[in-house]
Amino acid sequence: MKILMISGSARKKSSNLLLLSAIGEMFEDQHDFIYFNDLADFPLFTPEKLDKGVPSPVKEFKNLLTEADAVIISTPEYTHNIPAVLKNMLEWCTHSGEFEHKPVLPITFTPQEPRGKYAMQSLLFSLKTMKAHVAVEMSLYKTDVSIEKESMLLSEDLRSIVKEAIEML
Repeated sequence: MKILMISGSARKKSSNLLLLSAIGEMFEDQHDFIYFNDLADFPLFTPEKLDKGVPSPVKEFKNLLTEADAVIISTPEYTHNIPAVLKNMLEWCTHSGEFEHKPVLPITFTPQEPRGKYAMQSLLFSLKTMKAHVAVEMSLYKTDVSIEKESMLLSEDLRSIVKEAIEML
């Protein structure tokens, strides 16, 4: 299965990207993963821009999304919501149908409980509007993982939970 991994963080080297990389490493022999971490490169969505045509960074992303069999989105929570760069990406895809019926695993990855619940709610609202198939949702916390240098180690319990979620895609 080809899985598009989207980091919803505004940071290029975010902990959300580290989490996606750790998940990808778990399944590298079973699935093909494409990592997308360039949401900040998208121009701000406005209907007027859509009338002028889709900008090339957005077109390239939409092609990756179309070719993917499933999507995993990992996002932090900023001011009780998803980051603006993630919302902007979703707005570019709202009317064009790339998410329609696409299996999606939304993940919030925040420092500790209860953070993440508002970001998840916001992300689910957008995915539902676009008719994505949300297989399962996951709220994960930095207290559940170990970060060493530039890699993330997932506990056996967390690995088991992630494995079950991937199987639901």
